[in-house]
Amino acid sequence: MESNLFTNIVLPLALAVIMLGLGLTLTRYDFLRVVIFPKAFLVGLMCQMALLPVMGFLVAKVFPMEPALAVGVMILALCPAGATANLITYLSRGDVALGVTLTAFNSLLVILTTPILINLSLAHFLGETTTIQLPVLRTVVQVGLIILVPVSIGMLIRARRPQLAFKAEHPVRILSTIFIAIAVLGAVLQDRENIGSHFQQVGVSMFALNVLTLLMGYSVARLFRLPLKQAITISIEGGIQNGTLAIFIASAILKQPTMSIPAAVYSLIMFATGAFMIYYFGRRAPEATAEPAA
Repeated sequence: MESNLFTNIVLPLALAVIMLGLGLTLTRYDFLRVVIFPKAFLVGLMCQMALLPVMGFLVAKVFPMEPALAVGVMILALCPAGATANLITYLSRGDVALGVTLTAFNSLLVILTTPILINLSLAHFLGETTTIQLPVLRTVVQVGLIILVPVSIGMLIRARRPQLAFKAEHPVRILSTIFIAIAVLGAVLQDRENIGSHFQQVGVSMFALNVLTLLMGYSVARLFRLPLKQAITISIEGGIQNGTLAIFIASAILKQPTMSIPAAVYSLIMFATGAFMIYYFGRRAPEATAEPAA
């Protein structure tokens, strides 16, 4: 599954609209609370930037796979959550402000960390090194257009027209669910000829990685006695990876389509597990997420 019109244009535009809806639910206090109580942010950062790559490395070593696929697993593990994670956090009634902050910060941080760690992965699994430079301007623009700008506009509407923001919340939830379904269907249709073969190669290992990272984020957050809303967010931020960025690095920068297979398969799996998170926390346990912040 390579980058295409759907992943490069249609889906980012749809997510930008969704992020505008997320901004309608936020106030400045939500972000101020993250600064005043930084423990949740630091725990989430540790899970994404330290524990997630370790988990990816263990999966790549434990499950039998070609060296190129193992590198692909590492590339995926080094591309933490994108805007999709914020959407799933919102629908799962997690801490959206924490999720958006983690996503925005990590989207910039990976510019420095990912090339170094991918080169180490190439050396370990393939015995070679490749100089990789992420497109800094492209990444910054992507973060701004898909996350920061729409959320800021939504927050402005919330501040100026709170009644309008309140009335729009339910329709936005429905619209967001529709966009998730479109994303899953679009991903399947884009690579329908090879999807079976890809799942045979890395389906089990990617399912294991997804479940383990979701459980890791949740367990670590609860271990640090964080509220349930923040534990949900950290779990999703750990388990919902930026598959599009991983595919871009493998296919466009490294010129190795084989390395994009783990990200392609993982993207489909994470939508399924994300849907479970939405159902369980967003519908079955809305009262539980009302647990007060620590």
